[in-house]
Amino acid sequence: MLYLKEINDKDIEKEFLFVRDMPVDENGLTNKWNGITREDFENKALKEMTAFSKGENLPDGFVPETFLFLWNDDEIVGQFRIRHYLCESLRTGGGHIGYFIKKKFRGKGFAKEGLRLTLEIARTIIPENEIYLRVNKDNPASLKVMLHNGGYIKYEDEHKYYVRIKK
Repeated sequence: MLYLKEINDKDIEKEFLFVRDMPVDENGLTNKWNGITREDFENKALKEMTAFSKGENLPDGFVPETFLFLWNDDEIVGQFRIRHYLCESLRTGGGHIGYFIKKKFRGKGFAKEGLRLTLEIARTIIPENEIYLRVNKDNPASLKVMLHNGGYIKYEDEHKYYVRIKK
């Protein structure tokens, strides 16, 4: 069974391993905790991600951001992030939602279903009338996921498509 769960300390072992092994930057989704130790994950990363979802201890220019893990039964297959509202840099950049699917689970519909589940939650959080996403032009699979979930290309530049999904 596929489901989303917000980051929490009960699933720390599996969350730690997933976050530690996520790339530093893949297709625009960054992970500053790549290679982190278990101790630093518990004492720093987990606390920071939890605080960010509550809008606490945010660096200048950041907005609250909820960290969700996509689970397939008892295994984490992906991570989805919802930024609660847009600042100017998000409006013209990364948008509301970013996601990552572990390589061995790609091409199996996990991103499509994970984004659908994330959109259900995002619609209860995000105040804007549309949900903003961005995708690299060299990532057609992710664009297809967004379009399948009701997205349309609002505009594009040399390297990216800027996708909107009606709330």
